[in-house]
Amino acid sequence: MKAHFKKYILNFKQASGTSRGVYTTREVWFIFITDGTNTGIGECAPLPNLSIESPRKMSAKLLQVCEEIAYFSQFPDELQNWPSIRFGIETALLDLRNGGQQLLFPSAFTRGEAGIPINGLIWMGTPDFMKQQIRAKLDNGFHCIKMKIGAIDFETEYDLLKAIREEFSAEEITLRVDANGAYSYQTALENLKRLSDLQIHSIEQPIEAGQWEEMAKLCEKSPVPIGLDEELIGVFNQKELTKIAEQIHPAYFILKPSLHGGLAGCEKWIELANNHGIGWWITSALESNIGLNAIAQWTFQQNTKTEQGLGTGQLFTNNFDSPLQIEGDKLWYKPTREWRLKSLTHE
Repeated sequence: MKAHFKKYILNFKQASGTSRGVYTTREVWFIFITDGTNTGIGECAPLPNLSIESPRKMSAKLLQVCEEIAYFSQFPDELQNWPSIRFGIETALLDLRNGGQQLLFPSAFTRGEAGIPINGLIWMGTPDFMKQQIRAKLDNGFHCIKMKIGAIDFETEYDLLKAIREEFSAEEITLRVDANGAYSYQTALENLKRLSDLQIHSIEQPIEAGQWEEMAKLCEKSPVPIGLDEELIGVFNQKELTKIAEQIHPAYFILKPSLHGGLAGCEKWIELANNHGIGWWITSALESNIGLNAIAQWTFQQNTKTEQGLGTGQLFTNNFDSPLQIEGDKLWYKPTREWRLKSLTHE
């Protein structure tokens, strides 16, 4: 078994804003593992200023991983600190074992018989830009909208959400919001009380990660169910995992394999959630279609019925043509559509 890697820059079709800043490009790394006959491809995509991995150190670590692939394919403990690399190795090996066709988990999804319900993601920007995105998602048939909030003033964001709710009831459109830790504890509580008037389904990470006591109080007092995302990054110790579930006890875990320990790490969080009556869903973390495909195939295996955050494949100008396709509010895998990976596999 041999391995090598390649860095790739994804270009956003338009600047995509969050409370942590604006994305125009995205660095990802692909790991190729070959047995001499077939080659499996996995994607390693840490998010700057969010992942516990430093993008600046990725190439050096991947060089070591590729030189010692027999060792790293056993998933030693040190890979805990490199969750996106763990995810890349996991998915490259799954791809390799299934013939190197990006078919990791054959199912009704990969046969094109069933789609995965997804939310429509609204990026931050000017009120007009956000309105335009909202209208496009509703026109395309989405029944669950997720809006990034916390970068522009709360009143403007509230008015946008209120406008949706005035037109569509909670039965017609589910509204999720993601604050990416933008609020202080006091501000969060005030904002949550107001958002509850709009029958918001949930809010992700209202305050910055690491404030477990404050977050536990918020989860207890909030009229809007709270989901944890950033809070789960870098937590691997079973005692700490259990502490988050028992002491903070959020309504939801929002899981990203590239951030939360790969597929195996997310499966730990799912088991914990199920044991403690906590809901959960999966989202991609701005991977290319290679990473998104792996996450989608694995997500389908989890038999979840709620909307997932897997609609990011259309964000880039230079993504790879794949069988993935969004129709209405579902992500489908179209077996008749071929992968086109020449730009990646040829120098």
